[in-house]
Amino acid sequence: MQKRTVAFSKDSSNLFFHILTKCNLKCRHCYINREEHGETTLSMDTIERWLSLFADRARETNLIFLGGEPTLHPDLSLAVKEAGRLGFKSITIDTNGFLFHDILDRITPEEVDFISFSLDGATPSTNDAIRGKGCYDACVSGVKQAVAKGFSTSMIYTVSGDNIHELDRMPAMVKELGIDRFFIQVVGIRGESADENGQLQVTREKWLETVPGVAEEVARAGITVTYPKVFLNPGEAFQCAGLVADNYFVFPNGRVYRCPICEDHAVHGLTIVDDRLVPTTTLNETALFNLDIPEGCVMNKLVQPGNITYRADGTPEHRIACCMLKEEVLPG
Repeated sequence: MQKRTVAFSKDSSNLFFHILTKCNLKCRHCYINREEHGETTLSMDTIERWLSLFADRARETNLIFLGGEPTLHPDLSLAVKEAGRLGFKSITIDTNGFLFHDILDRITPEEVDFISFSLDGATPSTNDAIRGKGCYDACVSGVKQAVAKGFSTSMIYTVSGDNIHELDRMPAMVKELGIDRFFIQVVGIRGESADENGQLQVTREKWLETVPGVAEEVARAGITVTYPKVFLNPGEAFQCAGLVADNYFVFPNGRVYRCPICEDHAVHGLTIVDDRLVPTTTLNETALFNLDIPEGCVMNKLVQPGNITYRADGTPEHRIACCMLKEEVLPG
């Protein structure tokens, strides 16, 4: 087993492409904010044109199709095929597991690298309290269908105060289901979860005593695990992905963010205008990337400060890492 912090690199790019914001669920921690992201379902023609904006770096770019629920889009299979034609480094579909429009019958395992399923509890009672009644069974059924058809699968478990108590039950579950990669994510206080008044966030102590150990147990089962660094070690330098990596979060209204924490606000650094990527001219996220503060990530300080604690003299007890900085635990 090997654990490493995945360093930022300009040689690799990630494109998180929200092709619609419509969804069949209303998850408590959903980060989609339709007032900010729009309610448009992009046409296939628009999807093709927008994908082409990133075609010059396609071979270095990991593409993730997102929603809302991307399988609700009737042309998702065509979008996957177009992305393959453009030569993207990897193609992933993030889904809640309902798998609309018979998507598994309209694409092949050779056309996508991963079907990634979101499950937020090891039991129906915990998962469905977060995601909605029947979601646990639908997701597990979807995973089984995908595995049976030969697709590589991953699973995302978004850790919050509502479900961290069941994270230690996931290693056995993902092994039994035949999952290839396991992603542990930290809840972001934006979108729907912005109204929770910090109740969904877990403390630094709870995160560190739970998440790394579970990740190592999953890796011992032969499954690669990725989870966010969240808290920097004493003396560890802070780096902002906005300065040293290429990540693009594209929404149907044309907004393009470089930092996902900013997505609740009209501070996007880029906009798609007339099928061109255009830098925004007003104060935006880009202007904040260079700020150096004791807390580490300035975006976290501004948007979700609930996971920062302070000493009596007002200095932070720890620094928050860039949300894109990941730890990876490899089997073997």
